[in-house]
Amino acid sequence: MSKVMLITGASRGIGAATARLAAAKGYALCLNYHQQQAAAEALVSEITQAGGQAIAVQANVADETQVIAMFEQLDQHFGRLDVLVNNAGMLETQMRLEQMDLARWQRVFATNVFGSFLCSREAIKRMSTRQGGHGGAIVNLSSAAARLGAPDEYIDYAAAKGAIDSMTLGLAKEVAGEGIRVNAVRPGLIATQIHASGGEPERVARVSPSIPMGRGGLPMEVAEAILWLASEQASYVNGALLDVSGGR
Repeated sequence: MSKVMLITGASRGIGAATARLAAAKGYALCLNYHQQQAAAEALVSEITQAGGQAIAVQANVADETQVIAMFEQLDQHFGRLDVLVNNAGMLETQMRLEQMDLARWQRVFATNVFGSFLCSREAIKRMSTRQGGHGGAIVNLSSAAARLGAPDEYIDYAAAKGAIDSMTLGLAKEVAGEGIRVNAVRPGLIATQIHASGGEPERVARVSPSIPMGRGGLPMEVAEAILWLASEQASYVNGALLDVSGGR
């Protein structure tokens, strides 16, 4: 039977690239989306027409009830889970901290931190050998912003990703004896649509000269790192924070 991977925020960007690569490697996929239904369903169609297995499941990962319902759909369709990729994330318009209100911080943490916590909790219930599972892997999407701080732009997002780093380190130790490895990928400047959400679609071009490699990264370059951490080739890697940032 194929291994089953759940990818949150899978309709575009890094999530979609990860889905395509995972399908090519033989994973059966549960592709979560929040609002981009057409994109998620098109990706499912692309994968299934190429001979793969995939379903799309709508859920706002910041909503506990919706997360639980999503995992119940996963159970009904596949009956198992081997890999969770906590990819769903968001950021808001660039601004300095003193311009931000509390509601913005609450929104950013709800998706980026609470969503990853909720999905990890439900995944552990299914994968932990202590709870009758077969083990597995969790790969969290952090960001180079966690160590760079994103001044004048997204200090709230950077702080949220710092929380992901801490959760990754603690959870990796907590469930290591239960057959579950937990790691994080920290992408740098990647060419995705998330920059438009921050109000600067051309941010990659602006920042690229400051990157030692002289360019932004591609979603598939991050996906390769995610799939490696999820695989048996990384069987002794646990609690790692893997930078995919061109040296920045």
